[in-house]
Amino acid sequence: MQETLPVPTQREETRAEPALAPLWNVVFHNDDETTMDFVVGVLMRYFHHSAAAAYEIMMTVHRTGCGIAGTYPLELAELKAEQTISAARPWYPLQVTVEVAD
Repeated sequence: MQETLPVPTQREETRAEPALAPLWNVVFHNDDETTMDFVVGVLMRYFHHSAAAAYEIMMTVHRTGCGIAGTYPLELAELKAEQTISAARPWYPLQVTVEVAD
């Protein structure tokens, strides 16, 4: 009597892509005291935007109440938010938050 051995099935190896850490938005909030020039300057200095891009972001903040200055990994987003707040504090009440990007 002859037995048939089971045929081994080939399993496809699926490699899961490593999950990337979520990105975070650095969000500027409008207020009535922080000057437009200061906001443009901060966007150029700490976020490396051109003058034109910084102006557009500042106007978005002015018109809508908030605007995204940049999107980064969490540690870098927190650093840029802290730098901005530290630069503003002696003169302006600028509020900057870090929020998870969609």
